[in-house]
Amino acid sequence: MRKLKNSELKRIGVSQFKQTKKIPLIVVLDNIRSLNNIGSVFRTADAFLIEKVFLCGITAQPPHKDIHKTALGATESVDWAYAEDTLTVITKLKTEGVKVLSVEQAEASTSLETFIPESGVRYAVVFGNEVKGVDQKVVDASDLCLEIPQFGTKHSLNISVSFGIVIWDLFVKMKLK
Repeated sequence: MRKLKNSELKRIGVSQFKQTKKIPLIVVLDNIRSLNNIGSVFRTADAFLIEKVFLCGITAQPPHKDIHKTALGATESVDWAYAEDTLTVITKLKTEGVKVLSVEQAEASTSLETFIPESGVRYAVVFGNEVKGVDQKVVDASDLCLEIPQFGTKHSLNISVSFGIVIWDLFVKMKLK
């Protein structure tokens, strides 16, 4: 078995990416403090054709060298916007018919592996601050909370890891519909 060279991967360019049909999935970052996590979110959002990323509150915005370090140019391909208040963003999305899913450990949360996206529905997935998680007001306004099952001694996963797990799971489920 031989590793493929980058030239053999047949990746599309930024202009073609912008015209490519995206999965009906929007990402909302609620007060993310790590610029490396933000960059990783952009890179994963590019890989799985995310419709848009909202950067909210203290979440830094491109261009920034520490975001670029992990995004590797994905800030140029992925559509994004900044908003000061996360709750305002999700309230607006809900008025557009978008279902809001917060990734959080909460009472009556839905385990990720049992969640089945509805066909024809657009979703927004909210990821919260590395220490405090998704703000409680945002959780209260969400349609449901998705929880990644964990079986070890730690209470949480790094946001870039959580993001990769959740987005891959939703991408597979949504692409099959």
